[in-house]
Amino acid sequence: MKSMTICFLLLIFTAATGKSESTHQASHELPAIPVHTISVQETTTLPQVELVATIEAVRQAAISAKVTGTIIELPVVLGSRVEQGDILAQISAEEISARVLQAQAQLAQARRNLLREQKLLKRNATTRETVNSLRDMFKIAQATLKEAQTMLGYATIKAPFTGVITRKLANNGDLATPGAPLLRLEDDTSLQAVTAVPESLLQRIATGDSLTVIIPSAAAELTGTVAEIAPAADPRSRTARVKINIPYSPALRTGQFARIALPAAPATSLFVPTSAVIPFGQMDKVFVVENGYAMLRLVRTGRHTDKKVEILAGITPGDNVITDNNSRLISGQPVTVTQ
Repeated sequence: MKSMTICFLLLIFTAATGKSESTHQASHELPAIPVHTISVQETTTLPQVELVATIEAVRQAAISAKVTGTIIELPVVLGSRVEQGDILAQISAEEISARVLQAQAQLAQARRNLLREQKLLKRNATTRETVNSLRDMFKIAQATLKEAQTMLGYATIKAPFTGVITRKLANNGDLATPGAPLLRLEDDTSLQAVTAVPESLLQRIATGDSLTVIIPSAAAELTGTVAEIAPAADPRSRTARVKINIPYSPALRTGQFARIALPAAPATSLFVPTSAVIPFGQMDKVFVVENGYAMLRLVRTGRHTDKKVEILAGITPGDNVITDNNSRLISGQPVTVTQ
């Protein structure tokens, strides 16, 4: 029984070997195909790493109140464009108005007292010390009035710069309190792309460098300038915040998704013409010329361009790769290389 199994396996091996040899001989018996070849050489490339970024305004401000009071006027809506100095909100400040009136009355009284004592001093009816004391009280009254007027000025909130309202967090009748944001103002004419750069790539960029910024939703590809690089990396993400100023475009909006093309370390790669690579199931193949015959090589491809394909594995520098008439070639078929 054992001897019969061995004989059966020998028969299968002999049949397979004979079939392989016959196929190999058949390929050599095929007519020679004229082809063009290219000698593959290593090419030094500067690969790029794409980083995710967000479009933000260079100038942006959270508008909040400095005094407590009811909002009696809010003349802006989302998307409103305002000029520097325009009124954004008006807060009721009756208590502060009363303090201004009180300070004005105190200042008037201090002025009358000072003038009266100065006249008496000329007649030697009072002392210089009394006049100096009243002069100090007059200055205090002036400062008190100025403080009250300044606080009253806080009841009117004005735009610190020209821009557009991107958030509205309050309405008429709401209570405004110091520090609580009411609106968000952004200068949409001065934008930047903000990204987090891994610490391993930080040494490859510097302030003033030009980088490519791609905004898919706006179908825009812009050249930006590195404006800021954080001096320290985030210990959790091991990245540093980088800001890249970009030119103005009406299609851009703050908050849009963007990609930053960052140069990586130089690398050597092998490239062949697109016509040299043939899809082969889930893989790709090329044919190289060896001693006048076309020999199949399975390859692993990388980047694709309009005219070239990067080969990561399967061929070596110096191989003569067939670039045409290769769709029906059989491995081992004779070829004639034409110039």
